[in-house]
Amino acid sequence: MTEIHPGQRVAVLADAQNLYHTAQSLYSRNIDYSSLLEKAVSDRALTRAIAYVVRADSPDEERFFEALVDIGFETKIKDIKTFGDGSKKADWDVGMALDAVTLANHVDTVVLCTGDGDFSRLCSHLRHEGVRVEVMAFKESTAEELIREADAFLDMSERTDTFLL
Repeated sequence: MTEIHPGQRVAVLADAQNLYHTAQSLYSRNIDYSSLLEKAVSDRALTRAIAYVVRADSPDEERFFEALVDIGFETKIKDIKTFGDGSKKADWDVGMALDAVTLANHVDTVVLCTGDGDFSRLCSHLRHEGVRVEVMAFKESTAEELIREADAFLDMSERTDTFLL
């Protein structure tokens, strides 16, 4: 696997819904995306930073989306879908996975900011392709298989002063 070095090209893919819900349920706080991006890149060369967000028609979300762009993230926005039974759904799993696979030929490292175990197979695929995979998430809500498949795991719970507002 690729080791960490200053010239390393990095892509950061942040599952905003996963991070938000975890930070809220564990700490009743919000994510500091500026610190998240800074720590994910760690003095390496940022190739792309993408935040996957869901439009849920909440009052401050447009300002949040703009703040992500100001920090350095490209935002990919999906509208929440409401089904006939009243249930709602919006997730970016397939979109994030496709972007990671597409970026694999252009980066040395992909940093996945999510605890979702659905990405464990993606990790093993990227590693097979010679890409270093790092995961940043809260350990309490991160799937063991995702941690196991990654080259490195940064537990955001150990540094709440850094990653939470």
